[in-house]
Amino acid sequence: MLLGEHDHSLDEKNRLTLPAKLRGAFEDGVVVTSGLDGCLEAYPRSIWQGLADRIGGLDSLSSESRLLKRRVFSSATQGELDRQGRLVLPVKLLEKAEITREVAVVGVHDHLEIWDRSTWQLKQREAEGRAEDVAERLANRD
Repeated sequence: MLLGEHDHSLDEKNRLTLPAKLRGAFEDGVVVTSGLDGCLEAYPRSIWQGLADRIGGLDSLSSESRLLKRRVFSSATQGELDRQGRLVLPVKLLEKAEITREVAVVGVHDHLEIWDRSTWQLKQREAEGRAEDVAERLANRD
């Protein structure tokens, strides 16, 4: 399980060093794509395959399905961690997510979110109190 919040910096070659305790999940490779919330998402290859199958199985006759497929798959890129646990992030994805050198790497159960650190801090402030409201609504659905 991928957990925690980790502050890191990209080097001059746009490499992100993943925290040592998170690297094991990515031994078989990583897929990075644009997230739906303004961040990048990094998936272990095996988890990505399940998500890709789910999205790929959506009805191609639906314009919404086609839109989602384009959004997710067109920005996806496969990679590997190097011996130092670094992942190269493509410039195009960094620009799309408005990520500068200072990043927050956030564990979200089965994948990582990679945020520009200042954007992440803003999102966290905006979310204060909302998580409790959402949890309450979800708990009352039963």
